Amino acid sequence: MKIVYIVPGFGGTFYCGNCLRDGAYVNSLREMGHDAITLPMYLPLTLDGDKTDGDVPVFYGAVNIYLKQQFPLFRHMPGWMENLFDSKPLLKFAARKSGSTRAHGLEELTESMLLGQKGHQGHELDRLVDFLKNHEKPDVVHFSNALLLGMAKQIREEVKVPVVCSLQDEDVWVDAMEPSWRGKIWELMSEKSHDVDAFVAVSNFFAGIMQEKMQIPSGKMHVVHIGVKPENYSFTLPASAPQAIGYLSRICEENGFEILVDAFIMLKTDPRFNQLKLKVTGGMTGDDQTFLQQQLKKLERKSLMKYVDIVPDFTPDALNGFFRSLSVLSVPVLKGEAFGLYQVEALASGVPLVQPQLGAFPEIIHASRGGVLYHPNTTESLAFALSDLLTDPFRLEHLSRAGRKSVEDEFDCRKLTKKMVEVYEKVIR
Repeated sequence: MKIVYIVPGFGGTFYCGNCLRDGAYVNSLREMGHDAITLPMYLPLTLDGDKTDGDVPVFYGAVNIYLKQQFPLFRHMPGWMENLFDSKPLLKFAARKSGSTRAHGLEELTESMLLGQKGHQGHELDRLVDFLKNHEKPDVVHFSNALLLGMAKQIREEVKVPVVCSLQDEDVWVDAMEPSWRGKIWELMSEKSHDVDAFVAVSNFFAGIMQEKMQIPSGKMHVVHIGVKPENYSFTLPASAPQAIGYLSRICEENGFEILVDAFIMLKTDPRFNQLKLKVTGGMTGDDQTFLQQQLKKLERKSLMKYVDIVPDFTPDALNGFFRSLSVLSVPVLKGEAFGLYQVEALASGVPLVQPQLGAFPEIIHASRGGVLYHPNTTESLAFALSDLLTDPFRLEHLSRAGRKSVEDEFDCRKLTKKMVEVYEKVIR
Protein backbone atom coordinates (compact mmCIF):
# COMPACT_ATOMS: atom_id res chain seq x y z
CA MET A 1 0.00 0.00 0.00
CA LYS A 2 1.24 3.51 -0.78
CA ILE A 3 0.53 6.08 1.92
CA VAL A 4 1.29 9.80 1.77
CA TYR A 5 1.39 11.25 5.27
CA ILE A 6 0.98 15.03 5.31
CA VAL A 7 2.44 16.72 8.39
CA PRO A 8 3.21 20.29 9.50
CA GLY A 9 6.96 20.80 9.89
CA PHE A 10 8.16 22.49 13.07
CA GLY A 11 11.87 23.08 12.46
CA GLY A 12 13.09 20.97 15.39
CA THR A 13 13.46 23.83 17.88
CA PHE A 14 11.54 22.05 20.68
CA TYR A 15 10.31 18.59 21.70
CA CYS A 16 7.19 18.10 19.58
CA GLY A 17 5.43 14.88 20.56
CA ASN A 18 3.08 15.06 17.59
CA CYS A 19 6.00 15.44 15.20
CA LEU A 20 7.94 12.58 16.77
CA ARG A 21 4.77 10.48 16.57
CA ASP A 22 4.54 11.21 12.85
CA GLY A 23 8.15 10.28 12.10
CA ALA A 24 8.01 7.04 14.10
CA TYR A 25 4.72 6.08 12.47
CA VAL A 26 6.01 6.47 8.91
CA ASN A 27 9.11 4.43 9.78
CA SER A 28 6.89 1.72 11.24
CA LEU A 29 4.80 1.60 8.06
CA ARG A 30 7.94 1.16 5.99
CA GLU A 31 9.19 -1.66 8.20
CA MET A 32 5.86 -3.41 7.60
CA GLY A 33 6.57 -3.25 3.87
CA HIS A 34 4.36 -0.30 2.93
CA ASP A 35 5.48 2.50 0.62
CA ALA A 36 5.05 5.48 2.95
CA ILE A 37 6.37 9.01 2.53
CA THR A 38 6.22 12.10 4.70
CA LEU A 39 5.08 15.26 2.96
CA PRO A 40 5.98 18.34 5.09
CA MET A 41 4.04 21.59 5.16
CA TYR A 42 4.94 25.10 6.32
CA LEU A 43 8.45 24.38 7.67
CA PRO A 44 11.17 21.72 7.39
CA LEU A 45 10.75 18.78 9.75
CA THR A 46 14.03 19.65 11.50
CA LEU A 47 16.74 22.29 11.37
CA ASP A 48 19.50 19.67 11.27
CA GLY A 49 19.72 18.67 7.66
CA ASP A 50 17.05 17.61 5.19
CA LYS A 51 14.79 14.96 6.77
CA THR A 52 12.23 14.84 3.96
CA ASP A 53 11.90 11.89 1.60
CA GLY A 54 13.93 12.09 -1.57
CA ASP A 55 12.84 15.05 -3.67
CA VAL A 56 9.70 15.85 -1.68
CA PRO A 57 9.51 19.64 -1.29
CA VAL A 58 8.04 21.60 1.61
CA PHE A 59 4.49 22.58 0.59
CA TYR A 60 2.64 25.69 1.76
CA GLY A 61 5.94 27.31 2.75
CA ALA A 62 5.35 29.32 5.93
CA VAL A 63 6.80 32.57 4.55
CA ASN A 64 4.79 32.38 1.34
CA ILE A 65 1.43 31.64 2.91
CA TYR A 66 1.88 34.32 5.56
CA LEU A 67 2.73 36.98 2.97
CA LYS A 68 -0.16 35.97 0.72
CA GLN A 69 -2.56 36.07 3.64
CA GLN A 70 -1.44 39.46 4.95
CA PHE A 71 -0.60 41.30 1.71
CA PRO A 72 -2.75 40.80 -1.43
CA LEU A 73 0.15 42.01 -3.60
CA PHE A 74 2.03 38.78 -2.90
CA ARG A 75 -0.83 36.57 -4.12
CA HIS A 76 0.38 37.07 -7.68
CA MET A 77 4.13 36.99 -7.16
CA PRO A 78 6.34 35.49 -9.91
CA GLY A 79 7.60 31.93 -9.58
CA TRP A 80 11.19 32.92 -8.82
CA MET A 81 10.02 34.93 -5.82
CA GLU A 82 7.91 32.04 -4.49
CA ASN A 83 10.92 29.74 -4.82
CA LEU A 84 13.02 32.25 -2.88
CA PHE A 85 10.54 32.39 0.00
CA ASP A 86 10.30 28.59 -0.02
CA SER A 87 14.08 28.12 0.12
CA LYS A 88 15.30 25.99 3.01
CA PRO A 89 17.53 28.68 4.56
CA LEU A 90 14.63 31.13 4.73
CA LEU A 91 12.22 28.51 6.12
CA LYS A 92 14.75 27.48 8.75
CA PHE A 93 15.11 31.12 9.75
CA ALA A 94 11.31 31.36 10.05
CA ALA A 95 11.27 28.26 12.27
CA ARG A 96 13.54 30.01 14.77
CA LYS A 97 11.36 33.11 14.97
CA SER A 98 9.28 33.63 18.07
CA GLY A 99 5.60 32.90 17.89
CA SER A 100 5.90 30.13 15.29
CA THR A 101 3.54 27.91 17.31
CA ARG A 102 1.00 30.53 18.42
CA ALA A 103 -2.60 30.50 17.25
CA HIS A 104 -3.29 34.02 18.56
CA GLY A 105 -2.97 36.38 15.61
CA LEU A 106 -3.26 33.62 13.00
CA GLU A 107 -7.03 33.26 13.08
CA GLU A 108 -7.56 34.57 9.53
CA LEU A 109 -4.78 32.36 8.17
CA THR A 110 -6.28 29.29 9.89
CA GLU A 111 -9.65 30.09 8.34
CA SER A 112 -8.09 30.60 4.92
CA MET A 113 -6.30 27.24 5.11
CA LEU A 114 -9.53 25.48 6.08
CA LEU A 115 -11.35 27.10 3.16
CA GLY A 116 -9.07 25.19 0.80
CA GLN A 117 -9.51 26.27 -2.81
CA LYS A 118 -11.60 29.25 -1.70
CA GLY A 119 -8.82 30.53 0.60
CA HIS A 120 -5.81 32.63 -0.31
CA GLN A 121 -3.58 29.56 -0.67
CA GLY A 122 -5.37 27.99 -3.65
CA HIS A 123 -2.21 28.00 -5.74
CA GLU A 124 -0.35 25.96 -3.10
CA LEU A 125 -3.23 23.47 -2.95
CA ASP A 126 -3.15 23.05 -6.75
CA ARG A 127 0.58 22.43 -6.56
CA LEU A 128 0.19 19.81 -3.83
CA VAL A 129 -2.63 18.00 -5.66
CA ASP A 130 -0.61 17.97 -8.87
CA PHE A 131 2.33 16.45 -6.97
CA LEU A 132 0.09 13.70 -5.57
CA LYS A 133 -1.54 12.94 -8.93
CA ASN A 134 1.54 12.95 -11.12
CA HIS A 135 4.41 12.11 -8.82
CA GLU A 136 3.24 9.91 -5.94
CA LYS A 137 -0.14 8.37 -6.88
CA PRO A 138 -0.97 7.10 -3.38
CA ASP A 139 -3.61 4.59 -2.28
CA VAL A 140 -4.52 6.75 0.71
CA VAL A 141 -3.65 10.24 1.97
CA HIS A 142 -3.35 10.75 5.73
CA PHE A 143 -3.43 14.17 7.45
CA SER A 144 -1.65 14.38 10.79
CA ASN A 145 -4.24 16.80 12.21
CA ALA A 146 -7.63 18.33 11.47
CA LEU A 147 -6.31 21.83 10.79
CA LEU A 148 -5.34 20.49 7.35
CA LEU A 149 -8.91 19.54 6.40
CA GLY A 150 -9.24 22.31 3.82
CA MET A 151 -7.25 20.14 1.39
CA ALA A 152 -9.39 17.02 1.74
CA LYS A 153 -12.15 17.73 -0.79
CA GLN A 154 -9.84 18.52 -3.69
CA ILE A 155 -7.54 15.59 -2.92
CA ARG A 156 -10.47 13.14 -2.81
CA GLU A 157 -12.00 14.48 -6.02
CA GLU A 158 -8.86 14.93 -8.14
CA VAL A 159 -6.46 12.30 -6.80
CA LYS A 160 -9.43 9.94 -6.28
CA VAL A 161 -8.16 8.36 -3.07
CA PRO A 162 -9.63 8.17 0.44
CA VAL A 163 -8.47 10.66 3.07
CA VAL A 164 -7.79 9.75 6.71
CA CYS A 165 -7.17 12.33 9.44
CA SER A 166 -5.51 11.93 12.84
CA LEU A 167 -6.79 13.95 15.78
CA GLN A 168 -4.48 15.25 18.50
CA ASP A 169 -4.60 18.56 20.38
CA GLU A 170 -6.41 20.62 17.74
CA ASP A 171 -8.42 22.13 20.58
CA VAL A 172 -5.23 23.62 22.04
CA TRP A 173 -4.76 25.65 18.85
CA VAL A 174 -8.37 26.68 18.24
CA ASP A 175 -9.24 27.51 21.84
CA ALA A 176 -6.20 29.81 22.08
CA MET A 177 -7.74 32.06 19.42
CA GLU A 178 -9.69 35.25 20.03
CA PRO A 179 -13.12 34.25 21.43
CA SER A 180 -14.93 35.68 18.40
CA TRP A 181 -13.05 33.23 16.14
CA ARG A 182 -13.36 29.98 18.06
CA GLY A 183 -16.94 29.10 17.13
CA LYS A 184 -16.34 30.05 13.51
CA ILE A 185 -13.28 27.80 13.20
CA TRP A 186 -14.95 24.84 14.93
CA GLU A 187 -17.96 25.22 12.63
CA LEU A 188 -15.69 25.28 9.58
CA MET A 189 -13.77 22.20 10.76
CA SER A 190 -17.07 20.41 11.34
CA GLU A 191 -18.17 21.26 7.80
CA LYS A 192 -14.88 20.06 6.30
CA SER A 193 -15.06 16.79 8.25
CA HIS A 194 -17.58 15.56 5.67
CA ASP A 195 -14.70 15.37 3.15
CA VAL A 196 -12.80 12.81 5.25
CA ASP A 197 -13.32 9.04 5.13
CA ALA A 198 -12.05 8.24 8.64
CA PHE A 199 -10.75 10.00 11.73
CA VAL A 200 -8.24 8.43 14.10
CA ALA A 201 -7.96 9.92 17.61
CA VAL A 202 -4.95 9.18 19.80
CA SER A 203 -7.10 8.47 22.87
CA ASN A 204 -10.68 7.65 23.79
CA PHE A 205 -10.77 10.88 25.77
CA PHE A 206 -9.90 12.99 22.74
CA ALA A 207 -12.20 11.04 20.43
CA GLY A 208 -15.09 12.12 22.64
CA ILE A 209 -13.93 15.76 22.66
CA MET A 210 -13.65 15.94 18.88
CA GLN A 211 -16.87 14.07 18.16
CA GLU A 212 -18.67 16.72 20.15
CA LYS A 213 -16.81 19.72 18.73
CA MET A 214 -16.86 18.57 15.08
CA GLN A 215 -20.05 16.47 15.02
CA ILE A 216 -18.16 13.42 13.72
CA PRO A 217 -20.34 10.29 13.32
CA SER A 218 -19.30 7.31 15.43
CA GLY A 219 -18.82 5.20 12.32
CA LYS A 220 -16.06 7.51 11.12
CA MET A 221 -14.18 7.61 14.44
CA HIS A 222 -11.40 5.22 15.40
CA VAL A 223 -8.98 5.25 18.33
CA VAL A 224 -5.33 4.20 18.01
CA HIS A 225 -2.95 5.09 20.81
CA ILE A 226 0.59 6.31 20.19
CA GLY A 227 3.42 3.84 20.63
CA VAL A 228 7.18 3.44 20.54
CA LYS A 229 9.62 0.62 19.91
CA PRO A 230 10.42 -0.76 23.36
CA GLU A 231 13.87 -1.92 22.30
CA ASN A 232 14.86 1.67 21.48
CA TYR A 233 14.68 2.52 25.20
CA SER A 234 17.02 1.18 27.86
CA PHE A 235 15.04 -0.04 30.85
CA THR A 236 16.49 0.86 34.26
CA LEU A 237 14.90 1.09 37.68
CA PRO A 238 14.23 4.63 38.98
CA ALA A 239 17.34 6.58 39.98
CA SER A 240 17.95 6.66 43.73
CA ALA A 241 21.34 8.26 44.31
CA PRO A 242 20.40 11.01 43.90
CA GLN A 243 16.70 11.02 43.09
CA ALA A 244 15.57 13.30 40.28
CA ILE A 245 12.28 14.63 38.93
CA GLY A 246 12.22 14.88 35.15
CA TYR A 247 10.33 17.16 32.76
CA LEU A 248 10.22 16.42 29.02
CA SER A 249 8.20 18.76 26.82
CA ARG A 250 8.34 22.24 25.38
CA ILE A 251 9.34 24.48 28.29
CA CYS A 252 6.36 26.80 28.45
CA GLU A 253 3.60 28.01 30.73
CA GLU A 254 0.85 25.95 29.07
CA ASN A 255 2.71 22.72 29.80
CA GLY A 256 2.70 23.47 33.52
CA PHE A 257 6.43 24.02 33.93
CA GLU A 258 5.84 26.68 36.59
CA ILE A 259 3.73 24.27 38.67
CA LEU A 260 6.58 21.76 38.59
CA VAL A 261 9.19 24.38 39.52
CA ASP A 262 7.09 25.57 42.47
CA ALA A 263 6.48 21.96 43.61
CA PHE A 264 10.23 21.31 43.45
CA ILE A 265 10.92 24.41 45.57
CA MET A 266 8.35 23.17 48.10
CA LEU A 267 9.92 19.69 48.25
CA LYS A 268 13.39 21.14 48.81
CA THR A 269 12.24 22.55 52.16
CA ASP A 270 11.92 18.95 53.39
CA PRO A 271 15.24 17.50 54.67
CA ARG A 272 14.36 14.15 53.08
CA PHE A 273 14.82 15.75 49.66
CA ASN A 274 18.07 17.53 50.39
CA GLN A 275 19.77 15.94 47.35
CA LEU A 276 16.73 15.82 45.06
CA LYS A 277 17.33 17.18 41.54
CA LEU A 278 15.16 18.65 38.81
CA LYS A 279 16.14 17.71 35.25
CA VAL A 280 14.49 19.50 32.35
CA THR A 281 14.62 19.05 28.59
CA GLY A 282 12.41 19.71 25.57
CA GLY A 283 13.55 23.05 24.15
CA MET A 284 11.36 26.07 23.49
CA THR A 285 10.34 28.74 21.01
CA GLY A 286 11.44 32.37 21.20
CA ASP A 287 8.15 33.16 22.95
CA ASP A 288 9.15 30.97 25.90
CA GLN A 289 12.49 32.58 26.74
CA THR A 290 11.12 35.23 29.09
CA PHE A 291 8.96 32.68 30.91
CA LEU A 292 11.93 30.33 31.43
CA GLN A 293 14.08 33.15 32.79
CA GLN A 294 11.36 34.00 35.31
CA GLN A 295 11.36 30.42 36.58
CA LEU A 296 15.14 30.25 36.79
CA LYS A 297 15.26 33.48 38.81
CA LYS A 298 12.83 31.92 41.28
CA LEU A 299 15.18 28.96 41.70
CA GLU A 300 18.19 31.28 42.02
CA ARG A 301 16.52 33.24 44.82
CA LYS A 302 16.11 29.97 46.73
CA SER A 303 19.75 28.99 45.98
CA LEU A 304 18.53 25.85 44.18
CA MET A 305 20.11 26.20 40.74
CA LYS A 306 22.88 23.75 41.66
CA TYR A 307 20.16 21.09 41.85
CA VAL A 308 18.66 21.94 38.44
CA ASP A 309 19.85 20.70 35.05
CA ILE A 310 18.47 22.25 31.83
CA VAL A 311 19.45 19.72 29.16
CA PRO A 312 19.60 21.29 25.66
CA ASP A 313 19.87 18.03 23.71
CA PHE A 314 16.61 16.10 23.40
CA THR A 315 17.55 13.87 20.46
CA PRO A 316 16.71 10.16 20.87
CA ASP A 317 20.26 9.22 21.87
CA ALA A 318 20.39 11.97 24.51
CA LEU A 319 16.98 11.01 25.90
CA ASN A 320 18.14 7.53 26.85
CA GLY A 321 20.74 9.07 29.16
CA PHE A 322 18.18 11.60 30.42
CA PHE A 323 15.70 8.89 31.41
CA ARG A 324 18.39 6.81 33.17
CA SER A 325 18.99 9.74 35.52
CA LEU A 326 15.32 10.09 36.58
CA SER A 327 13.25 8.74 39.44
CA VAL A 328 9.91 10.05 38.12
CA LEU A 329 8.66 12.21 35.26
CA SER A 330 5.97 14.89 35.50
CA VAL A 331 4.62 17.24 32.84
CA PRO A 332 1.68 18.98 34.57
CA VAL A 333 0.00 20.39 31.45
CA LEU A 334 -2.44 23.03 32.68
CA LYS A 335 -5.50 21.70 30.84
CA GLY A 336 -4.32 18.17 30.12
CA GLU A 337 -3.80 16.95 26.57
CA ALA A 338 -4.85 14.34 24.06
CA PHE A 339 -2.01 11.91 24.81
CA GLY A 340 1.59 13.00 25.51
CA LEU A 341 4.23 10.86 23.78
CA TYR A 342 6.71 11.58 26.59
CA GLN A 343 4.57 9.38 28.85
CA VAL A 344 5.21 6.26 26.76
CA GLU A 345 8.89 7.13 26.31
CA ALA A 346 9.30 7.43 30.08
CA LEU A 347 7.41 4.18 30.74
CA ALA A 348 9.55 2.33 28.21
CA SER A 349 12.61 3.56 30.12
CA GLY A 350 11.28 2.45 33.50
CA VAL A 351 10.40 5.94 34.74
CA PRO A 352 7.06 6.20 36.61
CA LEU A 353 4.69 9.07 35.82
CA VAL A 354 3.12 11.68 38.10
CA GLN A 355 0.41 13.42 36.09
CA PRO A 356 -2.64 15.60 36.76
CA GLN A 357 -6.08 14.00 36.50
CA LEU A 358 -6.79 15.87 33.27
CA GLY A 359 -7.19 15.11 29.57
CA ALA A 360 -6.03 11.65 28.50
CA PHE A 361 -3.56 11.27 31.39
CA PRO A 362 -5.93 9.06 33.45
CA GLU A 363 -6.57 6.88 30.40
CA ILE A 364 -2.87 6.29 29.75
CA ILE A 365 -1.90 5.80 33.40
CA HIS A 366 -4.75 3.34 33.99
CA ALA A 367 -3.84 1.41 30.84
CA SER A 368 -0.13 1.35 31.68
CA ARG A 369 -0.32 0.95 35.47
CA GLY A 370 2.94 2.87 35.45
CA GLY A 371 2.19 6.05 37.34
CA VAL A 372 0.00 8.03 39.72
CA LEU A 373 -2.55 10.80 39.28
CA TYR A 374 -3.15 13.86 41.42
CA HIS A 375 -5.96 16.40 41.66
CA PRO A 376 -6.33 19.34 41.46
CA ASN A 377 -3.47 20.47 39.21
CA THR A 378 -1.83 22.71 41.79
CA THR A 379 1.64 23.10 43.22
CA GLU A 380 0.56 21.64 46.56
CA SER A 381 -1.15 18.58 45.05
CA LEU A 382 1.80 17.83 42.79
CA ALA A 383 4.31 18.25 45.63
CA PHE A 384 2.30 15.86 47.83
CA ALA A 385 2.05 13.22 45.05
CA LEU A 386 5.78 13.47 44.30
CA SER A 387 6.69 13.25 47.99
CA ASP A 388 4.44 10.25 48.51
CA LEU A 389 5.98 8.34 45.61
CA LEU A 390 9.63 9.33 46.06
CA THR A 391 9.59 8.08 49.65
CA ASP A 392 8.21 4.66 48.67
CA PRO A 393 10.98 2.73 46.86
CA PHE A 394 8.94 -0.49 46.61
CA ARG A 395 6.08 1.30 44.89
CA LEU A 396 8.50 3.10 42.58
CA GLU A 397 9.99 -0.21 41.47
CA HIS A 398 6.56 -1.79 40.98
CA LEU A 399 5.37 1.11 38.79
CA SER A 400 8.65 1.06 36.86
CA ARG A 401 8.34 -2.62 35.91
CA ALA A 402 4.60 -2.39 35.19
CA GLY A 403 5.10 0.63 32.95
CA ARG A 404 7.77 -1.07 30.86
CA LYS A 405 5.64 -4.21 30.46
CA SER A 406 2.67 -2.13 29.31
CA VAL A 407 4.77 -0.58 26.54
CA GLU A 408 5.77 -4.06 25.37
CA ASP A 409 2.17 -5.32 25.55
CA GLU A 410 0.00 -2.30 24.71
CA PHE A 411 2.09 0.59 23.36
CA ASP A 412 4.44 -1.14 20.92
CA CYS A 413 4.18 1.03 17.79
CA ARG A 414 4.19 -2.00 15.47
CA LYS A 415 1.00 -3.36 17.03
CA LEU A 416 -0.62 0.07 16.81
CA THR A 417 0.50 0.58 13.20
CA LYS A 418 -1.32 -2.64 12.28
CA LYS A 419 -4.50 -1.12 13.72
CA MET A 420 -4.00 1.99 11.59
CA VAL A 421 -3.47 -0.10 8.45
CA GLU A 422 -6.79 -1.82 9.18
CA VAL A 423 -8.41 1.61 9.04
CA TYR A 424 -6.78 2.25 5.65
CA GLU A 425 -7.98 -1.09 4.31
CA LYS A 426 -11.49 -0.35 5.46
CA VAL A 427 -11.73 3.06 3.73
CA ILE A 428 -10.10 1.73 0.56
CA ARG A 429 -12.68 -1.09 0.39
